[in-house]
Amino acid sequence: MPRCKRYWIKKRNEKVIVIRYRISIFDKIIITIILLLIPVLFLYSYSNRIAGSVVEEQLRSSNLNELSFFLNRMDSNIENLSLFPVILSYDPHIRDFIGGTGEAAGNPLKAQSRMTEKLSLQSVSSSWTNDLTIAMPESKRVLSSNIYVNGMGEWMWDGPIRKTWSYEEDHSRGFPVGTFIRETSEPANAATALQADAVFQVRFPVETITDLLDIYRKDEQSDPFLYHPDYRPIRNSTPDLSIEEPIIRNVLHRSLTDAGQETIVINDQSYLVSYVKSRQLGWYLVDYVPVQRILSPITTARNWFYGSIAFLLMIGLIASFLLYRNVQIPIRTMIKGVKRMSRGDLSSRIDYKAKNEFDDLIRHYNEMAGRIQVLIEDVYTEKLRSREATLKQLQSQINPHFLYNSLFFVINSAMLEDRDAVVAMAENLAEYYRYTARVENQQVTLRDELDLVRHYLNIHHLRMQRLAFAITVPEDMMDEPVPRLLLQPLVENAIVHGIEPRVTGGTITITGEQNERRNRIVIADNGSGLSESELRRLTIQLNGPMTDELGCGTWNVHRRLQYLFGEGSGLSFRHAPGGGLEAVLTWNRTSSIAKPRLEEGDHDPTIDRG
Repeated sequence: MPRCKRYWIKKRNEKVIVIRYRISIFDKIIITIILLLIPVLFLYSYSNRIAGSVVEEQLRSSNLNELSFFLNRMDSNIENLSLFPVILSYDPHIRDFIGGTGEAAGNPLKAQSRMTEKLSLQSVSSSWTNDLTIAMPESKRVLSSNIYVNGMGEWMWDGPIRKTWSYEEDHSRGFPVGTFIRETSEPANAATALQADAVFQVRFPVETITDLLDIYRKDEQSDPFLYHPDYRPIRNSTPDLSIEEPIIRNVLHRSLTDAGQETIVINDQSYLVSYVKSRQLGWYLVDYVPVQRILSPITTARNWFYGSIAFLLMIGLIASFLLYRNVQIPIRTMIKGVKRMSRGDLSSRIDYKAKNEFDDLIRHYNEMAGRIQVLIEDVYTEKLRSREATLKQLQSQINPHFLYNSLFFVINSAMLEDRDAVVAMAENLAEYYRYTARVENQQVTLRDELDLVRHYLNIHHLRMQRLAFAITVPEDMMDEPVPRLLLQPLVENAIVHGIEPRVTGGTITITGEQNERRNRIVIADNGSGLSESELRRLTIQLNGPMTDELGCGTWNVHRRLQYLFGEGSGLSFRHAPGGGLEAVLTWNRTSSIAKPRLEEGDHDPTIDRG
């Protein structure tokens, strides 16, 4: 995770925090993976979109081209049928029969039989079902390849000659039967049958086109039909009217070009409608397919792409998780362990099983931390023993000035025959030196320490009447274990530096506070106190190495509390509310002292009273 360092900069007596973020190796790897995936995703998406557009356009164009190709084939067959009447009109036997010359004049029945045979042969020469017919208005005779029409005299003699393909429906069978018809005449400029010597007709049924549409539908999996605004559509054998009718209503009823495509939505599904106009019939060949069918190759490719991207992302996430689990977590755990050790917690160990190469590193780290703890504790123990020897030496010596002043007070009081003062001084002095000279037990209760301080303050009060004191400590705190000679050095400093310089004297108050976690003793005087800069310098010296300027006693009180009671314990100074200085001793509440406490008969460092 991102980490940051803080730098404090003094500017116009204000502190400005400058924060610089430091990205971890894990974050750098994740960012690298993301930066690698983003360009790939962007470029592939862009290329896929461009390629998809091109392919979609090609598929649409291909669909229209296939429809045009089918219509061209159909128009070619229809065009071949259109030539049949022309071929018949140029046949010499047919011309002789129409003119009544040649064989038709000598043997008309044989000539008529030859005519019918020629019509049948010409008709079957085409792959399409068709009927070829010759109508002769003058003799009112009709010859045809269709045996049901051949020899009959029924004809629309006064009707126009249909020189282009036209469509008609015969309802005589009870259902409409559609056919396409085209005629030529002899002479060619005749407008009606009565104006012509002969009319040549070719006809084919719509079933032929229906069969072709069925074949196209099977090959292309579509649903084509022929459309003309004046007639019913010519459909394949299995049309879907629920789709065809909306297409006719919404697309084909408008003015159309010779070829085109439109997209229409029917029943919440998009359809691509393609249409091409027949140059022979004048009808439109219409086909429609679901857009999804056209775009299915693109959709498949896009789905594969997104599936690949999802797979890559999943692989990236799995790789990130494995990297986080197997690298980042062990590193963070080791960093936490190192930080705990750097804060002085030498008993901290890394309790984590990485199940990889980090296990060896963590094991070696724990071994190293154990050795460091043993070495530091050995050094610290030797240091304590050295200070203990100094303590014994100091305790075995009597401060000559303090003793001299006390003895002279006894002498002067005896000369003045002040028996109570002599007794009081002697009792307090005896109790004080009996306590300080006893070195066999370095751990006492707070009650014992307060008794010593009370005797010490009584001695100074007898010598210096301008000194007053008050001790207020809850009874629940009295049995708390503390190191020996913890409070006396701070009381002595308060008297020497706070009360004695004042002509009017002063007051020392000792207050106890306790909560469920910690104990606190506040030793306050109403002396001159310290300036802000002096208090700041005192705090710095207290948390640094011991110096002659601070004094061994004050520094030792702070270090002993930290060592014996753990983190959060120690000595601090602050301004007293009414002036002067407060020394605050804080230590953790425990049933046994947090650090390995000194047992009876062992020794503990104390203070050089100065």
